[in-house]
Amino acid sequence: MPSYQTSDSSAQFTPWIYSDLVKQHFLEPKNFLMGDESKYPHNCQGIVGNPICGDQMLMMLQVDSETDVIKDVKWKTYGCASAIASTSALSELAKGKTLDQALKISAEDIAKFLGGLPKHKFHCSVLGHEALAKAIANYRQKPQNPPASS
Repeated sequence: MPSYQTSDSSAQFTPWIYSDLVKQHFLEPKNFLMGDESKYPHNCQGIVGNPICGDQMLMMLQVDSETDVIKDVKWKTYGCASAIASTSALSELAKGKTLDQALKISAEDIAKFLGGLPKHKFHCSVLGHEALAKAIANYRQKPQNPPASS
């Protein structure tokens, strides 16, 4: 990993500790919701926050009511690079899956997809998973959308 130095040779910056995939999903997030949430056609949403780090995530889904397949995902995250990258990665992992398949995407799966996260940033992938689970619970709480029988 490269380390970065200032013109003062005695001072060094900490090297970039994230994988290239984290950097990519942070700088060019996938499925990010630009603009007003009320203008995005969705049939469920979940919002979670972490009072310790201050991150907050909103996940909005378009679910096909006949197949329980997630047709589209949009999200907004207020947080650090790990939080943004984790939500972006999760949106890619969940799209096209059934609700039950999407619920099986773990925080570990998100971190692995991104090529790893620093130990002190792993909670960001947990938060993403919780936002998705909350959106799915929101969908299933609606009388016309009961859980699929297994």
